[in-house]
Amino acid sequence: MNPIKLVRRLKHQIMHTVDTDWLKDRGLTLGERVYLAPEIIIDSHHAWLIEIGDDCVLAPRVHILAHDASTKTHLGYTKIARVTIGRRVFIGAASIVMPGVSIGNDAIIGAGSVVTKDIPSGVVAVGNPARVICTLAEYLEKNSIKLQNSPCYPESGYTIRGGITKANKVTMREELRDGIGFVD
Repeated sequence: MNPIKLVRRLKHQIMHTVDTDWLKDRGLTLGERVYLAPEIIIDSHHAWLIEIGDDCVLAPRVHILAHDASTKTHLGYTKIARVTIGRRVFIGAASIVMPGVSIGNDAIIGAGSVVTKDIPSGVVAVGNPARVICTLAEYLEKNSIKLQNSPCYPESGYTIRGGITKANKVTMREELRDGIGFVD
């Protein structure tokens, strides 16, 4: 391996980030403006079978698998299948997307879900196995109502990236004692 690529790979390993250039070299189809959080796993051994659309968010520790070796010992073969993730999809922390699954556009997959079957566009799915619990429109309406009655904070001064102060941490902790809030 050339020294520049080796240094890049080591940097990604140390920082627990995904080397998207390496995965694209292996055939991954990756859309524009995709956020890949630390510690995610995208099946590098079958990356060419995985497609992730534009404007997606994969939260920490998400696993995207295009192979399943559970049959290897007994049948001598490993199952493989394509994985397609549409546009504007959010996949929550520690979720697993199994081989052969398609997730439609504008879907939300709740944290800790195991996606074993196709998820249609415009829905929220949660659980193990993941199942649809509502439409995206219903979810957004419910949260829009919560937004009107909950504390809202600007990014500046109220997030790590925005330089949150000790005083603002205390404020948020107090204001969120009995429920949720929102930050932009």
